[in-house]
Amino acid sequence: QVRLVESGGGLLQAGDSLRLTCVASGLFGKTYVWAWFRQAPGKEREFVAAINSSGGAALDADSVKGRFTISRDAVKNTIFLEVNSLKPEDTAVYYCAADPSGSWRTGVENYDYWGQGTQVAVSS
Repeated sequence: QVRLVESGGGLLQAGDSLRLTCVASGLFGKTYVWAWFRQAPGKEREFVAAINSSGGAALDADSVKGRFTISRDAVKNTIFLEVNSLKPEDTAVYYCAADPSGSWRTGVENYDYWGQGTQVAVSS
């Protein structure tokens, strides 16, 4: 059984930094792409960043580039999202997801496995 569990969210102030963690279990024998998505109140879930089994990385567009860093601990099956210089518009539920195809894809529909999400709230 595949399970993804996020943690690390909370209430922060603009300019703060945080690290989100996603621990995965039940995924074996495949080349996965791991990703972070976020969903702000009243908005659609959007792609944030992705990393593949070999440690390559892809980032979203300008809204997060330079502030968000995705990384992976292969031994512990854990994915991280480091976020610097938080802004109020980063307020969202952040989700970890896995795509067993191994392809670089950014659509919500491409990811088969999801965590329950962790809330990040940023005050100005």
